[in-house]
Amino acid sequence: MSVEEAIARRRSVRRYTREPLSLSHLSQVLWAAQGLTGGGRFRAAPSAGATYPLEVFAVTGKGGVEGLEEGIYHYNVKNHSLEPHKWGDLREELSIAALDQEFIAQAPVDIVICALYQRTWRHYGRRAERYVHMEAGHVGQNIHLQAVALGLAVVMVGAFEDERVREMMDLAQEIRPLYIIPLGKPR
Repeated sequence: MSVEEAIARRRSVRRYTREPLSLSHLSQVLWAAQGLTGGGRFRAAPSAGATYPLEVFAVTGKGGVEGLEEGIYHYNVKNHSLEPHKWGDLREELSIAALDQEFIAQAPVDIVICALYQRTWRHYGRRAERYVHMEAGHVGQNIHLQAVALGLAVVMVGAFEDERVREMMDLAQEIRPLYIIPLGKPR
């Protein structure tokens, strides 16, 4: 599918089948978010000063991804791999923290984009917040277009209680959630 066609087909979808995603589909979506490009020096989304302040997590449910147990996984950019972060199906808790948006609990996987602002702050001071948010937008669009190209569906969610999401995911104090992106096959 061309980029033009993916853009034309891009829609926010909040209804998903119960069918699990393949590990290769999740892998491709995560690569589109932050995967290494350009001989391993750069990533799929632009970053101010190549500071790369974003961290990507996948919150999976039971049977949500073929061959993957339910839990929260951190995307390891250098190895293009998933590292277990916390076990259990936490999609319902994430849904509640996101102002009871039920489709978050119903999606097989929820991608959570988080930021470590100090990575960019060291280079850009007060403008860092702006640059980090711009980068999150780039990553969100990459995820959305990649999902469309794979025949998958997503919706971008910014309405959630930041601290509640951070706590339920067991994230360090300096890591801030920015985006929740439910991912599944469209119903």
